[in-house]
Order: sequence, then C-alpha cells, then structure tokens
Amino acid sequence: MATQELGLFLVIAVLVILLASLAGSHFDRRAGEMVNSFWNSYTLLQTVTDASFFAIMAVGATVVIISGGIDLSVGSIYALAGVTMALVYRAAGALGDTTTVLLGLAVCLGVGMLAGLLNGIMVVGLRVHPFIITLGTMWILRGVAFVVSKAESILVPRPLTEAVKASLGLEAALTPVPMLVMLLMTLLGTLYLVRTVMGRHVFAFGGSPEASRFSGLRLDRIQVGVYVVSGLTAGLAAFLGIGYYGSASSGDAAGYELYVIAAAVVGGASLSGGKGSALGAMLGAFLIVLIRQSIRTLHFDQNYEWIIIGCAIIVAVVLDRWSSRLTARRLARAAGAGA
Repeated sequence: MATQELGLFLVIAVLVILLASLAGSHFDRRAGEMVNSFWNSYTLLQTVTDASFFAIMAVGATVVIISGGIDLSVGSIYALAGVTMALVYRAAGALGDTTTVLLGLAVCLGVGMLAGLLNGIMVVGLRVHPFIITLGTMWILRGVAFVVSKAESILVPRPLTEAVKASLGLEAALTPVPMLVMLLMTLLGTLYLVRTVMGRHVFAFGGSPEASRFSGLRLDRIQVGVYVVSGLTAGLAAFLGIGYYGSASSGDAAGYELYVIAAAVVGGASLSGGKGSALGAMLGAFLIVLIRQSIRTLHFDQNYEWIIIGCAIIVAVVLDRWSSRLTARRLARAAGAGA
C-alpha cells in the first residue's frame, strides 16, 4: 500500500474510532439489547453501501483524472442510464428474474458506454478542454433524462431490487451486494491501471502528453478510452443505485459529480494528471461518506457537510502540490550530487 493510501486508511480508522466513541448507544429491537449507534452491523454496512455508489464512479473518474482530464457528467450519466433502464422495463413488460437483472445491467452499461464515448469523441474531435465538454454534456444528458421520463419517478421491477438487496446469507436487513461490486471494481481498476499496457499508457499520457506523442502512443484512443471507462462505471453505479432504491428519475445523482471528483482528489489523484489509484479513489469515497455519516450521527447541522468536504478537497490539492514540489527538489538534488 502506497504512502497516500496508507495515510487515508489511518485517517479513516481514526474517524471510525471517534464516531464509535461519541455516537452513544440505542436499544436494538432485533438484537434485544443496547448497541452502539455507529459500531453495529447495520450502520456500518449501510455506510459502506452509501460509499459504494460514489466509489464505483470514482474509480472511473480517477482514470480520467490520471490522463489529465476531468468528467463532470457522471451524475447525469447515472440519471440517464437509470431512467432509460426503467423505461425499457416499462416497455418490455413481465420478464423472468434473471432476464430482468441482465437486461437492466446491459441497458445501464450500454448507456454509460455511449455517453462516455460521446464525451471522448467531443474532447478529441473539438479540441476543447474536457471541463467545458463535460460541463455541457452534464446538462445535456440530464435534460434528455428529464424529457424522456417526463419528470416522473419510475418504479423498477421487484426482481432487480431483490437482486441488488440480496442478503447472501446474512441477516435480512444486511445488503452486501453493492459493497462486493465496489471491491470488485476497485480490484479491476487497480489491475487495469497497474498491470495492463493501456493503464500504463494512461499514466504516461497524463504525466507528459508530448513525450507520449513522441513515443508513438495513440493519444486520441487513450483519451476516448478513459471517458468510456468513466461512463461504464457511472452506468454500473446507476444499475446498483436504482436497483437499491427501487425507482429512477431525472433528478437522481444530482451533485454526485462533486462527491466523485472529491473522492478521487482526496484519494490522491492529481488534477494535473499522471497520478492516482483505484484504491485511493475507494478510500476517498469512504472518507467523504464517513464525514457525512459523522455529521448525521453526532447531530450536527448538515450544512457543515459542504464546508468540511470543500476544506478536504483544498487540503488534498495543497498536499499534492507540496508533495510534488518536494519530490522535484529531491530529484534535482540527487541529479546535482550525481553530476
């Protein structure tokens, strides 16, 4: 585990200990005894589940940020994928349980992939900064979701909800599926970035586009590819989120892009490109959700949530810049000593 991820893990551990110490206790009717208001299986798993949707999207967003780009449209992709899935279910009528789940997954991933492909093609073809392109598609895609859904909240079939909220042998109130998918996506994201040629090309492109061009890398393909990855993770998060909550609307995931980017940045992704990890993105999402959870558990004013998250982003960026400068100075001193 790298220093950045280890530091995040320690911060999360300290925050969990503080929450468990300060949360107090309440009577649990299911257990028939007093339990800690934070350190109990239901609250812990619910916190992890809340983090799962952000973390899955943060893995894809981290890939984009490593390449030197940004994706502000992930929340809108989530909404459009969810609404499209719900409308397809409405048109398809009654289906078997397995068919229902597979159809929903295919629709969400398909919409996510197409939206990511659109972002990538526009970034490459129009030669406009990704911030502007994805800011525009953020509004366009949510607008499309609003129009096609007619601003309705559309229920999804029960087999989908039952699959996403399956207990997998645990207590009925415990739903580990989103957590397991999050862990799987973090593992796949890590393997993609560290063990594949494409992943190494993403780091190379984000670290130095000019050097990558002279090395013969297909820069256009790399840029399009990272936005497709981001779109796919947003579509997967939509499948899980819509299935978990049982309905889809054009207002779903509003503001999620801020949480996702915050999780990626807090997790160590450098906005200048060339640095980041899937594990860091997951831990960053955990930290963001724990901050939200601590505000609710300790009965603070929820408006403090935005203040604290904003401060966390600024601190993470400042620490990243400070670390980069310190590393550059060390390399310069080593080169001077060698000369």
